[in-house]
Amino acid sequence: MNLAYQAKRSHLLIGLMSGTSLDGVDAAMVSIDTDEQKNISSVSLKGFHYVPYSDEIRERLMALCSVETARLDELVVAHYAVSEWYAYAVSQLLAATGVSAEQVDAVCTHGQTVWHVADSTPFPGPNGMMPVRASLQIGELSVLAERTGIPVVGNFRARDLAAGGVGAPLVPYADMILFRDAKKGRLLQNIGGIANVTVIPAGAALEQVFAFDTGPGNMVIDEIVMLGTDGRQRFDEGGKIAAAGSVSRELLEPFLADPYYRLAPPKSTGREVYGKAFVEQFTGEARKLGLSFEDTVASATALTALTIAEAYKQFVFPGMQAEEVIVSGGGAYNDTMLDMIRQELPQGIRVTTSARYGIPDDAKEAIAFAILGHETLMGRPSNVPSVTGAARPVVLGNLCF
Repeated sequence: MNLAYQAKRSHLLIGLMSGTSLDGVDAAMVSIDTDEQKNISSVSLKGFHYVPYSDEIRERLMALCSVETARLDELVVAHYAVSEWYAYAVSQLLAATGVSAEQVDAVCTHGQTVWHVADSTPFPGPNGMMPVRASLQIGELSVLAERTGIPVVGNFRARDLAAGGVGAPLVPYADMILFRDAKKGRLLQNIGGIANVTVIPAGAALEQVFAFDTGPGNMVIDEIVMLGTDGRQRFDEGGKIAAAGSVSRELLEPFLADPYYRLAPPKSTGREVYGKAFVEQFTGEARKLGLSFEDTVASATALTALTIAEAYKQFVFPGMQAEEVIVSGGGAYNDTMLDMIRQELPQGIRVTTSARYGIPDDAKEAIAFAILGHETLMGRPSNVPSVTGAARPVVLGNLCF
């Protein structure tokens, strides 16, 4: 397939993303055109569909993201079962766009992250203890290929980890293609379950781009909202709950003291840090301070906003001038959070969303994985060593035909 794919000038792919927020599957149909040198000349979104997870699968997946509740038998079954959700999302997208499976070159899937180990962990090796970095994204590629009849590209993080990187974030390569500007320095801030930023200086070459996880995104807020509403709400729509509360600096101070926020990039984090145990600690401290539900949500929202702004002040602004912060992910719909970020930034920096540039806020990462899958099929590296710390550029992903 690869030679035939590489010989084409126009390509049609489907990108799939199911993030650490565990809310569902984003499916984006993406057209990618290439020039005579086979480099990407244009990227356009042809369709987008979102399939929310049911409460039952969300709870079962969440249990797999905690060492206290994860079970090996559940993990094995979920690895295959979640691909049935991906296949359903693909079928729904095809139906919505009127495109047949035969017209699609490949499905490119990130998979569902259940555990990510960015720091080296000692493990027995053939010559004694060895340092290991690891990450697990479930979603068996064979199931997705069999159900859809379309070749699949997936498991993108593994090769970067093998090359000595932290395996995340991976979207900066796509951010560079979609948002690089000759005159403006831009920060591409994704706020999903985890928040991560891609830093693109004006007129940057790829090696000048860097990115890292700033800390929690919506993950802590969503869990607090679900607990506080007995599951009636999964998230704080528009930031309305937070807007009705007051931020407690007393609650935030010990959490803002986490050494992670002062750790220089490359760095990444995930649900293993900001999951159930973190939320229990956060809400427990809020109860001790007598905070209301609204105050607790407001404070969790401020935790995300403050750690994003502080990351810029420590690791971005000293080295470059930024004119724009372009937000994507679920956090782009949280007006209260966006206002909090604006208040923490120097005057003159515009905070907007990717939708203003024709890319729906919740579709950007699915589009990004379509771009990464395209580069894999072209046989080109798409990790960014200046982002992940990998020893060299490598071709990402596995193929299943």
